[in-house]
Amino acid sequence: MNKPIILIVLVLLGGFGLASLFTVNETEYAIRFQLGRIVRVDYEPGLHVKWPFVNNIRKFDKRILTLDTAPELMLTSEQKYVSVDSFVKWRITDVTRFYTSTEGNEARALNRLHGIVSDRIRNQIAARTLGEVVSEQRVSTMQAVAKAANVAAEEFGIEVVDVRIKSIELPDDVRESVFNRMRADRQKAANLYRFEGKEEAEKIRSDADRQVRVILADAERDAEKVRGEGDAKATATYAAAYGQDQEFYRFYRSLQAYRNAFGNTRDTLVLDPSSEFFDFFGTDGLKK
Repeated sequence: MNKPIILIVLVLLGGFGLASLFTVNETEYAIRFQLGRIVRVDYEPGLHVKWPFVNNIRKFDKRILTLDTAPELMLTSEQKYVSVDSFVKWRITDVTRFYTSTEGNEARALNRLHGIVSDRIRNQIAARTLGEVVSEQRVSTMQAVAKAANVAAEEFGIEVVDVRIKSIELPDDVRESVFNRMRADRQKAANLYRFEGKEEAEKIRSDADRQVRVILADAERDAEKVRGEGDAKATATYAAAYGQDQEFYRFYRSLQAYRNAFGNTRDTLVLDPSSEFFDFFGTDGLKK
């Protein structure tokens, strides 16, 4: 046998050997077909052998994948349209069922999965008001969607790991009316708070005025009491002084009367010199 033939045989044997080997990664499922029929799916990661031209291998990703779709218009229980943008985390759990139900076409699988999840989200939003959709209930809503979608997707060998809403937007024609209603509600609440504040302020002011009147009345009462006691003491003092020297007391009171009568130089008095007012205007200053 000449060398070219040997070389050709070696090349064919090498090609046959390479065609008989295939590898499976940790992130992959591998299905081995024999004449179009599935014969094995439980391959571990590593190097494996197959029959060339008799067996063929299809590989599928076993990692958690993302299905991101375009926003969709959905109706709330109030018959208001909202634009919902969501995404789905999913993975293949039964590669045999996945292949037989979708013929190994991932695009077909994603289309079916999108329909399942979209219908569940639509049902959940239709059962809730707009306020409930955008509130903290959104987490529980998505959990309910994921649970329901997971049951429906099980027949395709798919597990729905999670469903999340990225955003919920109002259409332009609805957004303005919603904002106007929200503004009116906030204005109504603000007016109520203002009215309650004014009412409370009037109560506080009335109570303060009442307390002021009570305090002033008590102070006036105490002042009159002190003033009366002072007048009584002054009267008693004057009476005691008058009793000790009545003539001097009359003289002292006359001096006070003179001071008051003649204190203003612009006043003119016409009096009888012999009147009692001039009792102490004698030659020696005292009436004899």
